[in-house]
Amino acid sequence: MERRYRVRRAANYVNLATPFGLLISVVGGATRRPGPDGLILACGYRYRFPVAGAFTVGNVVLTRRDSLDERLILHEGRHATQWAWCVGLPMLPLYLLAMLTSVVVCGHQATYNVFERLADLEDGGYPRVPPRWRRRHGEAGG
Repeated sequence: MERRYRVRRAANYVNLATPFGLLISVVGGATRRPGPDGLILACGYRYRFPVAGAFTVGNVVLTRRDSLDERLILHEGRHATQWAWCVGLPMLPLYLLAMLTSVVVCGHQATYNVFERLADLEDGGYPRVPPRWRRRHGEAGG
């Protein structure tokens, strides 16, 4: 494993994000297994919240699915790095604020969410929705 992934894994344990993600995986009934680059894949998560194909807490990638494709794992790995940069749990309110901003700008929780954009929208399976003011302008002019 590359040094940067070892550092990310250590940072997310120290900042308590990965232990929190492991706790969520246990409560959610997910089966955990080692993933690439120090990630822990927790498949079979039983709750419908949050609404996403997968979500990451620390180095733990949680999903209701039985497996994840390579692009989605890359996307979620970028979120694991974001957890490390945000020093763990402060990521939660920052992410929620970014999600709210995206909903206000375009009506979709991911398109203008800075965390999702930095993790690559396409790898996460998210659409690129135009901002509300561009849609209005296009409708008025068209």
